[in-house]
Amino acid sequence: MAAEEVGSVCRASVCLCVLCGLPAAGKSTLARRMVSTAAQHGWRATVVPYDNLIPEQAFRTRVVEDANLQDMHTEWKLHRQAVLHCIEQFLQRSEIQLETPSSSGISIAAWEQCIGALMEPEDLKVDQTPLIFLLDDNFYYPSMRYEVCQLARKHSLGFCQVYLQCDLESCISRNQNRSQPVPTEVILEMVKRLESPNPQKNSWEINSITLNTTGTVSKCDIQRVMELISAALSNPLSLAEDSKEQKEADRLKCANSVVHQADQACRRLISETMKTARENQVPPESMRYLAAELSESKAIFLHNLRKRFLQEVPFIQEEEINVEHVVKRAAENFKQDTKEIVFRIINNDKKA
Repeated sequence: MAAEEVGSVCRASVCLCVLCGLPAAGKSTLARRMVSTAAQHGWRATVVPYDNLIPEQAFRTRVVEDANLQDMHTEWKLHRQAVLHCIEQFLQRSEIQLETPSSSGISIAAWEQCIGALMEPEDLKVDQTPLIFLLDDNFYYPSMRYEVCQLARKHSLGFCQVYLQCDLESCISRNQNRSQPVPTEVILEMVKRLESPNPQKNSWEINSITLNTTGTVSKCDIQRVMELISAALSNPLSLAEDSKEQKEADRLKCANSVVHQADQACRRLISETMKTARENQVPPESMRYLAAELSESKAIFLHNLRKRFLQEVPFIQEEEINVEHVVKRAAENFKQDTKEIVFRIINNDKKA
């Protein structure tokens, strides 16, 4: 898409653009350049800087006891959701207002600065002008990014992601030159956890690009981001697609869980069957044949179990499926198969 065509596509009025990557990878610098470039194309754009919006105390870790479970977590997740809630409330208002939702827990001053950049210019018609939110955060887990995608689905907004890939040494070096640097150990820990957008694994991440920001961001890079956002504006997400996508993902996840646990149960049954056969002095040659038969039977059994589960079990949420009960019934069926195999082999030995 040519540069002059980028500003002409605005079938969707709003786009949520996620900027993700390590600290000091260049997200804030890119965001500022995108705001300037968007304005040149007649778009309204603003940066949503999570570091400024979320108070420092939200990052402090605390221990929460839930029955016998101790889980380390922070209030950060709640504040992240509050940021998205603020965006949602802003979009639902008929008029732009410098107002922060009550009890949001985020910085009012930072939020007012964020949406102040979206005040209607005199020469623009708001209902025809694309509105771009550039979400500036690390977003190192896919689940963090998926929350943004869900918001876009809910309101049929455009959604896209830009992953800023920068080598660790450069990030650490840049970070040390900041007025308020992030502790180096935090960056090192984030490297271990960071999962970049993966459209092959997560179909909802299909509208993503990667920029190498170890060096400087070029005009070509800016143009790529503009084209990405333009494509997202032209193809707003659908709640129906999200429902179908999540349904299939949950079904597959549950099937994998059932088959995995059934596999473990079948292995235990095979081990017990082989032990019983040895105790009954089954000849070595017959033992080898028995082991091969049981192994082949297990493979076929698990294949059919997975196929039946995916094709025949009506979809319901995973937590509503009694996986333990399904696995128990499957193990009982396989146990009957093992008995038939052992019975056949022992009878063949007697006839011989």
